[in-house]
Amino acid sequence: MPRKRKPAPATAEHAPLQLEHFLPYRLSILSNTISQAIADDYQRRYDISVTEWRVMAVLARFEGLSAREVAERTAMDKVAVSRALARLVEAGRVDRATHDNDKRRSVLSLTEAGWAMHDEVAPMARAREREVLARLDVEEQRWLTRILDRLME
Repeated sequence: MPRKRKPAPATAEHAPLQLEHFLPYRLSILSNTISQAIADDYQRRYDISVTEWRVMAVLARFEGLSAREVAERTAMDKVAVSRALARLVEAGRVDRATHDNDKRRSVLSLTEAGWAMHDEVAPMARAREREVLARLDVEEQRWLTRILDRLME
């Protein structure tokens, strides 16, 4: 068990950032915690990563995207998306075709196997989301949605 340490003292020349009160850090921790709780279900069953699932979810919603467009829609690193796509294509869950007008552009879509997995995982993800939101009353859920929408503008 790690030993608890006292916070470093703030001094005139150093003002440590208090991460536990820093909004981006808190949002990241919350996102990672919720995502991992959802991921635990599908990682055991399908051996896919959070990144792979996000790529599949985006392709289910927006068929025919390029890898660059997937990275943009998920706000994930292009290299991470590229690796996830390579694994998904190799596993037969995503199909990579060439765009008719531009042979350099790949067009991505879920395969039948990809859709079958998506159709099992998506309800599990929605159920976990409902569990998290159940901690809030209806008005708090509305406010959370409003706040998130405002911050993402």
